[in-house]
Amino acid sequence: MTDNPILLADTGAATINVALLMSALLFVIGLVGFLSRRNMILMFLCTELMFQAAALAMIAFGKVHGDLSGQVFVIFILTVAAAEAALALGLVVLLYRRRETLDSEAWSELREA
Repeated sequence: MTDNPILLADTGAATINVALLMSALLFVIGLVGFLSRRNMILMFLCTELMFQAAALAMIAFGKVHGDLSGQVFVIFILTVAAAEAALALGLVVLLYRRRETLDSEAWSELREA
């Protein structure tokens, strides 16, 4: 590896394509995991994986356009992901205390109280 600053600062189209391909792959893995799992904790983890894939895509698009707006959007994505994780954890604990299971099929027949 060279220490040439010109080579280190040059981000070619191949690097952006790899980042976008990785982002799409992570999003698809998260989506398949969310749709195929029945455990609520794993479903929320797959949602977090999709949030991170979107954040990676935002950074890559920001790099393509040469501005920092992609990184600003990532801060908002991280804020939403943190709020979602806090609410999901509280919901999972509440649901587990009621039925002693985290299987989403057990909660499919929600009824009015």
